[in-house]
Amino acid sequence: MKKLIILPGLVAALFLGGCVPSIGKEKEPVIQENEDSIEETVIIPDIHIKDEFYRTLIPFKKSASRGLIVSNIYTKYDIQEAEEGLLRISTKNFDPKTHYFQEGQYIDKDTALAWLARSSSNPQGLNPPAAKGGSEEQLAEEAPNYLAHIVEQNYLVMTEGKKVRLAGISIGLALNTRSYSRDGVDTKIDDKEIEQQGMKIAEEVIRRLRSQAGLADIPIVIGLFKQESRNSIVPGTYFATTVAEKGQSAPNGWKVVDEKYVVFPAASETENYRDMNNTFNKFKQDIDTYFPSFVNVIGTGFYKDGNLKSLDIKVPIQFFGASETIGFTQYLTDRVEKTFPNVYTEVSITSINGPEALIIKEADKEPFVHIYGY
Repeated sequence: MKKLIILPGLVAALFLGGCVPSIGKEKEPVIQENEDSIEETVIIPDIHIKDEFYRTLIPFKKSASRGLIVSNIYTKYDIQEAEEGLLRISTKNFDPKTHYFQEGQYIDKDTALAWLARSSSNPQGLNPPAAKGGSEEQLAEEAPNYLAHIVEQNYLVMTEGKKVRLAGISIGLALNTRSYSRDGVDTKIDDKEIEQQGMKIAEEVIRRLRSQAGLADIPIVIGLFKQESRNSIVPGTYFATTVAEKGQSAPNGWKVVDEKYVVFPAASETENYRDMNNTFNKFKQDIDTYFPSFVNVIGTGFYKDGNLKSLDIKVPIQFFGASETIGFTQYLTDRVEKTFPNVYTEVSITSINGPEALIIKEADKEPFVHIYGY
């Protein structure tokens, strides 16, 4: 087995940034232009790990609304997916081979807070006004907060004279699927209502961005994201996207985004995933037969356009001996290779002491394995 040299803490960073800033050669400094005609010197790393990853300008600029996502989105799964899902949507509009990634610089924290407010408490608020004299229960049912958070991503291109400039903006609108009141009332929001309200909010966001300096002729991509409930163990997904091309102040039609996360073992009534569920259950049985002291195995499959694209498996173990961990990891690697040969699969083996081993297998390739401490 081959050893994996990229540790899991770095994987998310690689996906988001598409580069390793401290490794390898860097290009000569280039100039970044902004809407205030202020020029800054930046560096574009030469390393480009995969075609679908964006390279990030150095020094890294933090989001102008940094920190709000943690307080506005319910789960860590949704926090990650709201950003990574928008990256996937962006690759369809801004080619990673020619565009560079930068966190959003045009919607600052004060602006984001104003837009996320109810219109009755802030004239810039994009959420419905609170009903006068209504109870918390009525508010949760009749006037829920639809918009939970706004994710902004900027995409830049190289121009003549070694200068980079803004070439596109992607906006993710994270929408609530449930309305929670201070009195503990939990109300499910109808899917059709979420869709209609999300599209209405998107139109207003585009109009407001167009009025900002330097954004009149910049393509704006909008993605609508449904966040899951507070106790969900899977992330929500984007369900619709649109583009306002250069100079347009309205969406140019909407497209369906067909993405879904499914937990395995899945419920018996999940007819669409019966074959994969049977395969996963057989995988669990193999582990239980060979190593009966494991706690549980849970897999999360990511489906796009009806096809399984990746599988993330968590395996908590109770035994702690080095030889047992090595033996278990070797056996598990063999099972992964034989059971999921055509699917990108990532397996995390953990104990109460923390991570024990990591297995990553790309489709139709040999697995990479890292056993911590070796």
